[in-house]
This record gives sequence, C-alpha cells and structure tokens, in this order.
Amino acid sequence: SADAMWLDEVDGLRRVLWADSGEGMDAARVLLPDVRAHLSSYLATARRILVGVPERDLLIAAGLAAGDEEFEELFANYVAERARAADDPIDRHLFEMLVLEGAQAGLSWLTILRKRAAYRQAFRNFQPDQVARLSDADLEGLLLDEGIVRNRLKVWSARDNARAFLEVQREFGSFDAFLWPFVGCGPKVNHPSTLAEVPAVTPEAEALSKALKKRGFRFVGPTIVYAYMQAVGMVDDHLATCWKRRGR
Repeated sequence: SADAMWLDEVDGLRRVLWADSGEGMDAARVLLPDVRAHLSSYLATARRILVGVPERDLLIAAGLAAGDEEFEELFANYVAERARAADDPIDRHLFEMLVLEGAQAGLSWLTILRKRAAYRQAFRNFQPDQVARLSDADLEGLLLDEGIVRNRLKVWSARDNARAFLEVQREFGSFDAFLWPFVGCGPKVNHPSTLAEVPAVTPEAEALSKALKKRGFRFVGPTIVYAYMQAVGMVDDHLATCWKRRGR
C-alpha cells in the first residue's frame, strides 16, 4: 500500500522489515548481513514472518540466539537462495531436497543446513546425472569430507538415488511429474492450529515412500518422505497463525 514502510535496496537485495498490505502485516524479508539483529526482533511477533521459508525453518531462526556468530551467513544465504528458487530447474531442486532430507535422518535440520554448502560442492551442485556417475573412489573420498554427514550408507544412497531419479525422469518426463499425483496434482493444504497437530507421516507419504522404495530409492521411509513433501511444497502445513494461512 501507499503507507507501506520499506527500507532501501542495497546491491539489488531488498531489505524489508514490514509493510502494511491493508490486510494486516505483510511479510518480513531480510537478505542482508544485518539479518541477525532484525530477525531477533521481528520473529518475536506473530505478525511478521519470512517469505517462502517453511514453518520448521522459522523455528530454527527463532531458536538461534541473536548473538550466534554463524547466524548471518547461514540463514541469510538460505533465505536468499529460496528467493532465487523460481529460477532454479525444478528437478534439480527436487533432487537436492531428496539428498538433504535423507542426510537428515536421525539428525536435526539445522545440522544439515549448516552443511548445505559442503553438500552442494560434494554432490556436484545436486545435478543428478553427475552424481549418478560418481565412482566408488569418489564416494570413498567423500567419507573424508568433514563438511558432510560421513555416514557410508547415506553417502552411497546419494548415487543410488541419482540413478533411480534419472530412471524416473526417463519414464515420466520429469521427477516433478512423477511426484504430484500422490497429492492429487496440487498441494494438499492442511489446517493445523499448533505444531502438535502437524503429522509426522500420512497415507500419501506412505504411498510415495512405497513407490520410491520399489524404484530403488534409499532413505525414503514415510517420515523422511513426509518431511520431503513439506519441503518441496506438496503439502502445506502452515499454522493457522501464519500470514499465508490468514491470507486465504
């Protein structure tokens, strides 16, 4: 609106603290190095939230203390990457999230977020055709990389999943086309009021998990798959208090 309060743009990166859209507070988006100070205050109110960041990532942001030395680079880069997601080939992103969600098994998402840059370098920017061609020697070398989760089964599963991913692409035209029928070809919108109401697994996740396993994918149990479905937008579990939910 005309009364919206926007801060300046620096080097093409928008630094928006808040804007009144006429329907309550609009989104707060911070892509600058001073993200830490702004998030410490603006995440404290229910009216302000980050655009395009899943609910669990907001909890990560809120859970990092304002004085955390890693906060600026870690979270600002993550938000900036999500802002550029529209320009990213969808299947590459889908493969990236498949690798990262599998790597998270038994760990926290924050642990994986901290290692994301190292994963990108180790796994060829998540290009499935390149990961599929990794040799055994390449994978053995990755077990020495302190930047990733050095679990042999998880590291080897990335190559197995890349090969299975390419097979799905050949059969369906894209991995994206394979995924969406599991939720009726459109995002499944749930209506949780609290985080306790967000399920860990659903029948749709169980069906997708079964189909992936049948095709040779690994680290795709129903719980991992449901987190994956949330991460790639197949499921909308935004809480009733979220600005996205209130806007509908």
